[in-house]
Amino acid sequence: MQANQSHEAIVSQVRRDILRMVHKVNSGHPGGSLGCTEFFVSLYFDIMELSTDFSMDGINEDLFFLSNGHISPVFYSVLAHRGFFPVKELNTFRLIDSRLQGHPTTHEGLPGVRIASGSLGQGLSVAVGAAQAKKLNNDSHLVYALLGDGELQEGQNWEAIMYAAGKGVDNLIATVDLNGKQIDGSTDEVLPMGDVAAKFQAFGWEVLSLKEGNDLNAIKETLLAAKNKTGQGKPICILMETEMGNGVDFMMHTHAWHGKAPNDEQLESALAQNPETLGDY
Repeated sequence: MQANQSHEAIVSQVRRDILRMVHKVNSGHPGGSLGCTEFFVSLYFDIMELSTDFSMDGINEDLFFLSNGHISPVFYSVLAHRGFFPVKELNTFRLIDSRLQGHPTTHEGLPGVRIASGSLGQGLSVAVGAAQAKKLNNDSHLVYALLGDGELQEGQNWEAIMYAAGKGVDNLIATVDLNGKQIDGSTDEVLPMGDVAAKFQAFGWEVLSLKEGNDLNAIKETLLAAKNKTGQGKPICILMETEMGNGVDFMMHTHAWHGKAPNDEQLESALAQNPETLGDY
């Protein structure tokens, strides 16, 4: 299965958006955003059944919840290119009174955003509740969530993980971004989590491994495989191995760009590695 060429073009443009957004305000989180760009493009352009005529109830469509909300730049860019709001609005990222705050919020009414997130460890709990609501409403659509690996150090996740399996929430697909890095260093240095797959399996989840988490083809195939495993009594977890800062050579293989904006010279270098494909905002 080959990636759609237009999807590759979207990936390149989304990377440019991320870099330009955080550079403009000298604030934001480019590393994890770049690492999850392919995932977001595949999820929103290949996998999810959704409507850009946004409503908070989300009935009769798939839902997505971003738990590690600090990677808002990639979320905003993909939502804009998917048609939820004008691409030019990306120019307001992190400005006062903008709908595009540093962490996603709901009170500004940004289409595509259903929860405020960025206080880590809470998104999976909301996703579990939304998945149960779909069952109660006889809605056969699915709920997706994205978590960071460092975020799993928050205890609330494990309550949600235990609950989802215990209640048979089998219309839920949670992806963990395993980039092995967080703001203070590697996850192993800050707080080792051991065998994450074994932990989810011990809690009663079906676990899929995605070793090539920056490859559009591998992401799509894994997400489709996860969809095929829904409805069988277990929630689904995808452990997705990514490279923080992917697509920008000097941002890769380090945690330094978790929450740091490039300067003018660095921006020029980074943009040169990611050609403009859809037009900068």
